[in-house]
Amino acid sequence: MTSRADKLVRMVSLVKLQLRLSEWQLAHLRQQERSLQDEQEWLVGTLNEGKPPAGSSSASIARRLNRTSAGARAVQAQASQQLDQVRAETRRVKQLEQVAKAALADKLRDAEARSLEEMTGVSPAVRDWTPRPASRNKT
Repeated sequence: MTSRADKLVRMVSLVKLQLRLSEWQLAHLRQQERSLQDEQEWLVGTLNEGKPPAGSSSASIARRLNRTSAGARAVQAQASQQLDQVRAETRRVKQLEQVAKAALADKLRDAEARSLEEMTGVSPAVRDWTPRPASRNKT
């Protein structure tokens, strides 16, 4: 039987993998965005020179620039959404790590308590039946 702490540790591991994938996707989108921006700069420069490359016209370069600009805007919007997702997953990882840390601490405390009980020879059943000291805050 696996403990809650063990399950939480595995869950943290999986969420971290999801986060790494999201970060990779964000990096890929940013790379696409840079490529499209570079292409836009080249196309604008070509149009400004007034001499289109062989086999191209100013109109075809302008159409290509429009398509590239639209693609760059779409990729930029995707990158923005992906960045939001990365931030949300980062928060989730931190929260799960705190919960897992607390569960591991509980597991260790329970193991220490069992170990002490075994060393002192007091079984949990006996401990439950022994009277507890009265509270010091009695009025």
